[in-house]
Amino acid sequence: MNAKTFLKLATAMLACCVVGLASAKLPAPPPVDPVKAEEAKQKAAEAAKKEAELLGKAQDRVAERYKKQQKGVASTAKK
Repeated sequence: MNAKTFLKLATAMLACCVVGLASAKLPAPPPVDPVKAEEAKQKAAEAAKKEAELLGKAQDRVAERYKKQQKGVASTAKK
């Protein structure tokens, strides 16, 4: 078997494998309980609210530190 024939055969086999994997069906997802889904949404909303609150506090701290540093720079620049 020469190299050209082998390359063609290998390419054809690879293409068949890719098509076979791509066409494989996944199992259907399990049914979702509406009550549990609503609880999960509420928990996610509460977690997002806490995250936003913590982020806001961190941003406030950084802004205050930046303002203090700028006041220090401005006072030393005037001298």
